[in-house]
Amino acid sequence: MDIYTSIFEIIDMRSFSNLWYWIGLAVLWSSASHWSIGVPHDLVARARRSGGQSEQDLLDIARINTNRVLYIVETSGLAIFAICCFVLTGLATMGFFYGLEFAQAVFLLICPMCFVMLINISTAKKMRQQELTLENVAKNLGRCRVYTQIIGIISILVTSFWGMYQNFTAGVLGW
Repeated sequence: MDIYTSIFEIIDMRSFSNLWYWIGLAVLWSSASHWSIGVPHDLVARARRSGGQSEQDLLDIARINTNRVLYIVETSGLAIFAICCFVLTGLATMGFFYGLEFAQAVFLLICPMCFVMLINISTAKKMRQQELTLENVAKNLGRCRVYTQIIGIISILVTSFWGMYQNFTAGVLGW
């Protein structure tokens, strides 16, 4: 048996009919909605509920991650933006112009995450301009989480419809 045949049997390049793709999509959006600017949602809930050390931990991690995100944007944001545009354009061209299903699947995973990253950057900029109090941090991270969940719902809906369309139009043998 050829190594390439084995790899393609494991990966299954018909992505929308692969259970692992849908599990990965669910894990991606679950993780994205749990972490806002690198701050876990359970820490925000615990800080609101009990205060004390949890509140201090939340404020510290929010300050650290806000500064980290904005430092990355300020130092290499343009290069990251250019690389993202190049990759997304390549995936969109290969997927939707040339009909490569694997590129379509990866594009439908990555493209919405770019919008989530923009929301995280915007939230980090807002948090840098405000005083870091429990109410400000919880409000900004909560809003970021809601926007991320809205993008996730739309993304999962679009991906599901596109995946069903691809599975219905593909032949029984994958032709």
